[in-house]
Amino acid sequence: MDILKPIQLSSESLSENEPLTAVEMGKLWATYTGNSMSRQILTYFRHHCDDEHIKILLENGIALTTDFMERIEYFFKKSHFPIPKGFSEQDVNYGAPRLYDDTFYVHYLKYAAKAGMSIYAVAIPLIMRKDINQFFTYCNNCAVAFLDQINTVLAEKKLIAKPPIIPIPESNDFIKKQNYLAGFIGDIRPLHALEISHLYDNIENNTTSKTLLLGFYQVVRDEKIKALFKRGLDMTEKSVKQFMEKLHVENLQTPSHLDHLVTTSAYPPFSDKIMLFHKVDMFSIKLRSFANSIAVNGRRDIALMYGRNLMNVGLFVDDGANILIDQGWMESPPKAYDRT
Repeated sequence: MDILKPIQLSSESLSENEPLTAVEMGKLWATYTGNSMSRQILTYFRHHCDDEHIKILLENGIALTTDFMERIEYFFKKSHFPIPKGFSEQDVNYGAPRLYDDTFYVHYLKYAAKAGMSIYAVAIPLIMRKDINQFFTYCNNCAVAFLDQINTVLAEKKLIAKPPIIPIPESNDFIKKQNYLAGFIGDIRPLHALEISHLYDNIENNTTSKTLLLGFYQVVRDEKIKALFKRGLDMTEKSVKQFMEKLHVENLQTPSHLDHLVTTSAYPPFSDKIMLFHKVDMFSIKLRSFANSIAVNGRRDIALMYGRNLMNVGLFVDDGANILIDQGWMESPPKAYDRT
């Protein structure tokens, strides 16, 4: 960037020979594991896709996951760090019948790209080693470019409602009364732009999550996991209704449900392991999303709504993680020394 003046300093402490820090280990490990899962899911989708533009999106997604994993393997091998097991072709039956319509793949890719960016955004300011910082910057730039392709397909094919339109302010305005924070009784103000943004984003994320979960619920074999998925479906449907109601009350449009994009197939294309891991991971991302929504919110009713959703999602993640542990499916991230 030409606007920034260069600073000339020795970069010996940031060299490629420095040992990996906890942040570098953790973020590389999480990125590798997540992409090993995504590569299997996307490859199955690619086997059952007819739309030429959506097929290219899937191929681009697969190419990115493969590229990221290969780059991370280089860092790990150089540091003699064990390569995570992650997921493999054993977790997917590519010959299984189609479980989702082509249109769903675009929504899924958008959700996955946003989830990846949430990892990279935390990693970039914390990682000091230049080669690894450059890697996560590269990942973030790839995700931005990929999201541009995804949004173009969504818009051109009219697969999603655009975010709501609100009037441009006539002048600068300052908040004068504390009832600005009210939301239950009395003079309740209209939603502001940041509240609308996060409600729209959470509807978009949760309708995608629910549709993926509906397909998983149809094909999962383990009864305990099936019961957990049913609970997740009910919880997510309730959340979507709450978020939509906040926008509909003010005559603002929302993204639509995607449940009709699930086929009637009951033959599992995925292992119970990868499906359970995927949903625990997706619900974990909801925790971050709801917390971000609370941070920019200014109404008490909306804060309470997000707070209750945070609690319910946290319990779902905890119960899902316990099943993963009981089955011996939960791979541990790198840990600090045990000094006990």
